[in-house]
Formats: sequence, C-alpha cells, structure tokens
Amino acid sequence: MIGYTTLGTNDLPRAIAFYDTLFAEVGATQMAQFGRGVGWGVSADQPLFAVMTPFDGQPASVGNGVMVSLACSSHAQVLALYAKALALGGVDEGAPGYRGDEYFGAYFRDLDGNKLAAFCYTPA
Repeated sequence: MIGYTTLGTNDLPRAIAFYDTLFAEVGATQMAQFGRGVGWGVSADQPLFAVMTPFDGQPASVGNGVMVSLACSSHAQVLALYAKALALGGVDEGAPGYRGDEYFGAYFRDLDGNKLAAFCYTPA
C-alpha cells in the first residue's frame, strides 16, 4: 500500500551521508536523485524512502506524532540499524526490545529530529 515516504531536511548533504550509511545495514541504496532530495530502496517494486528540502522553501520541521517505520528481517538487523543510527549521531527514542508478544522494535531520531523505528515480527 505505501509507495514512498518523505522526511524533510535542512541540510541535504548531511542527511544523504547519514542515510547512505544507515541504509547500507539493510541493503538499501540510492534509487532516485531529485534536485531537492534523494530516495533509497531495495528494489523498484518496494516502497521508497526519501529525504528532501521542503518544496515551499521554508525550513523543514519535525511533525509531532509522525514516525517512519523500517521493516527488518531479524532481531540482528533491528539491532544493527539502531546501533548504526546512534553511531551516526542519531538520538535514542526507545531501546531495542519487545513491545507486545511479537513486535521487536527500536526507535531513534535522525540528524534533523525525525523519528524512525526499526522493527520485525517474531515471537518472544
């Protein structure tokens, strides 16, 4: 159902460096370059994740309650993505662990303050 997500940035080169390195953990690469941003994905038939400077030219800001969730294939991939985000300067928003019986997730904010989750579904 989801075709792509977009988060705003005020420093495009910094955001690109963050996400190039972060998404290498899950096998995603740049699949689209725009004048105002870049999109990453794992294949053309899967959803795309993009960061862009706002179209209206105003500063990007974080949406309260907005979060993008990144599907992972295993606990190890959740842990690796979370650790990489923090190593790149991201901020912890919830340590890795189970939330419920099968949802294993970790939460962090990127360099612009956008909230992301890395998760997988596996029985506890």
